Amino acid sequence: MHTLVLIVHVLLALAVIGLVLIQQGKGADAGAAFGSGASGTVFGAAGSGSFLTRMTTMCATLFFVTSLGLAVMAAHRGGESPSVMDTAPAQESAAQQSGGDAAGGEGAGGGDMPAQGGDGEGDLPPIDEQ
Repeated sequence: MHTLVLIVHVLLALAVIGLVLIQQGKGADAGAAFGSGASGTVFGAAGSGSFLTRMTTMCATLFFVTSLGLAVMAAHRGGESPSVMDTAPAQESAAQQSGGDAAGGEGAGGGDMPAQGGDGEGDLPPIDEQ
């Protein structure tokens, strides 16, 4: 369902962009009055304004509805895919336990900081100089 709404949302976004780019600006009417040749379009001299305006309004309204729908779906999504912030402390605590046991307990930082060895070098192995 989420994927379907997302696809419709993207298509509506592209439709709104296309419809806005197709429409003429307010200054284009003055050019048509002096015979610039733009008055002989597919919709006639004045027929495209109301149709394109209605289509843009409809697509924009549906775009906002799908935006709100996607926001509600994202807020109420259960445990489908955990957040990075949810998994990071579990991995850090596992690293603390393995590094903390080898270093003799918690380091000088304590609390949520990673355990450090007695030499203050952290979890990096020593560099062999030759």
